[in-house]
Amino acid sequence: MNENSLSKMPTLPVVGERPPILQGFFGQTEIEQDSFFKALGERPSLRIKQIHRWMIQGETDFLQMTDIPAGLRRKLAENFVPFSSQILLHSKATDETEKLLLEFPDKKQIETVLMREEGRATVCLSTQVGCGMGCVFCASGLEGVQRNLETHEIQEELLQIRALLKAGERISHIVVMGMGEPLANLERLLPALDWANAASGLGISARNITISTVGLPKKIIELASHKKPYHLAVSLHAPTDLLRNQIVPMNEKVGMQEVLNAAQQYQEISGRQVTYEYILIAGINDQAHHARELARILSGRQSHVNLIPFNPVKGLPWQRPEEDSIDLFRDTLRQGGVSATVRKRKGADIDAACGQLRREAARALPGVLKPLGV
Repeated sequence: MNENSLSKMPTLPVVGERPPILQGFFGQTEIEQDSFFKALGERPSLRIKQIHRWMIQGETDFLQMTDIPAGLRRKLAENFVPFSSQILLHSKATDETEKLLLEFPDKKQIETVLMREEGRATVCLSTQVGCGMGCVFCASGLEGVQRNLETHEIQEELLQIRALLKAGERISHIVVMGMGEPLANLERLLPALDWANAASGLGISARNITISTVGLPKKIIELASHKKPYHLAVSLHAPTDLLRNQIVPMNEKVGMQEVLNAAQQYQEISGRQVTYEYILIAGINDQAHHARELARILSGRQSHVNLIPFNPVKGLPWQRPEEDSIDLFRDTLRQGGVSATVRKRKGADIDAACGQLRREAARALPGVLKPLGV
């Protein structure tokens, strides 16, 4: 991708600075919301429930929330915008994948993605600003982790995407595979997912929610104790500790066996098959002998391997394998008795791979986004 490519992407204009008086309603604490309505002589519980219901339905204009008195709607519009986050960039790919670059009041930016396929609308959520896991192939972690997202910020990702949906569409699936290590922010992530799962929230089946992790064993067990049948995806990326230490540096602290043991415990407690994510990098971990070793260590486990051909990232030396190598790796796993598929590439023309749009925007829009390095 060249330096001018961002300007060629199908994007909406950059949103201007929000007036300081307007705060995000959804980001207000319960106490702050109560105080606002009580000062106007309104019943907080009723009005908050009404506003949340409208937002869940995709309406973000207070003036259009017609079961709320007109005077109160005007007061809301005068004092608040719907969300604490604002959309800096909105890109749409030829395959109808859509990506938002969101900025929070502290000027931190994250990405969230909507992927459409065969009647499904899947949202890919971020959980941190940046990432601290240090995976060598990942654009999200090139500047490290800056902070965790709050629960309401994760919820806002879903509602910002919800407002983009066409008539008749609904969010059917969630994959927590965006920026950050989800299990490093489990305390704030789980309430957001439980809200998304609840009938009073987005009503998304727990079985349609996938949480991806690079492999934090204690946190995997903690997730299992939550007793929700969320699907677990473990980012393995290598068949041996020696190679995984190079690709996923945090592996040196725990080791693959501990990760695999925790994943097995999660499967036994939740009753859900574990998926192992494996990014294929040309000449690094994509050879047939790697596939044979991976099949060996997964032998006897009810697991599935999701192969992800590397999406080239500007500034990183790695390349995507040739199609023949990808097919050979998949077929070798299957011959070894391991279920395996190759993930379809989505949104390639809008840098949908996690972290890329944020970095490109930082270069292309230096007056709007804080530069994030080369």
